[in-house]
Amino acid sequence: MQSIACLLGLGALALMSLGWPLAGQLRAEDPWIVFEGKDGPGKGKHIVFVTGDDEYRSEEVMPPLAKILATHHGFKCTVLFPINRETGEIDPGTLDNIPGLEALQTADLMIIFCRFRELPDEQMKYIVDYMNSGKPMMGLRTATHSFNYGKHKDSPYAKYSFQSKDPAGGFGRLVLGETWINHYGAHGQESTRGVVAPGMENSPIVKGCEDIWGPSDVYSITTLPGDSKPVILGEVLKGMNPKDEVNTQKKPVPVAWIKTFTGAAGKAARVFTTTMGHNGDLASEGFRRLLANAAYWCVGMEDKIPDRAKVDFVGEYKPTPIGFGKHKKGVKPADLKG
Repeated sequence: MQSIACLLGLGALALMSLGWPLAGQLRAEDPWIVFEGKDGPGKGKHIVFVTGDDEYRSEEVMPPLAKILATHHGFKCTVLFPINRETGEIDPGTLDNIPGLEALQTADLMIIFCRFRELPDEQMKYIVDYMNSGKPMMGLRTATHSFNYGKHKDSPYAKYSFQSKDPAGGFGRLVLGETWINHYGAHGQESTRGVVAPGMENSPIVKGCEDIWGPSDVYSITTLPGDSKPVILGEVLKGMNPKDEVNTQKKPVPVAWIKTFTGAAGKAARVFTTTMGHNGDLASEGFRRLLANAAYWCVGMEDKIPDRAKVDFVGEYKPTPIGFGKHKKGVKPADLKG
């Protein structure tokens, strides 16, 4: 028996030397990805990205942004996705499953880019607990209408639906400053040029952000609430090219703003919201820099924002066409780690 055990032990060592895990170490790939922070001011801070929109490719926008913040700025970044329970694939059409939200318990910043999610209570609780913690938040594009409870209107979290009456406008209006209103620029026909809002020229958030443009159309907003301050105004262009003329019939409206939100913990959290976020917008260096600067500001590190934050892509960025059902099929989170 001893000789057999010895042989088994030697076999195990041989497998380990080849980089093969032992049976007790085998497990399925996690349905999320983590980029450990390298050197940079963000070292020691943890950002959790919550994706789940089925039109603008949040599942393509968030990983490269996470890589930028981890590689160039030192933040640890965890990216969560809507996951098809049967295949384990990233599936924006799965409205009720974003595994890994417990990562928010150790997050220093939540960046959310969701649309019309209807999460089970045990998952949604992590988002609401974070929301009430007094920690900072960022919302991109459709985050203003992140949730829509139709099947489970008896859920205690149904009140965060985008058309909620109490609180008015649900999560979007309550936390981020606005809910879904409508398209202001013509969808797919009029793009957005971002310009610094009057009075914000010296804000650290806009350092190096002189060239913001994206194919997203400007969203309509009502009146921003409370202590909200516009950071970037969106000029509506007459076409889908950055050199197109401004549509002077449509005055510029805020496409990025800052505010605070005070939840159950009684602590005012910093909030940054932008209604840009189309995967084509991320190709704009100015827009990427705006997001990086905003992350610094959210976690109270605005004094660390460089004059021109490094926002080079880590690897290639090849966005696919936007649209419902047009996401890349057969992709699992592990495929996006490279």
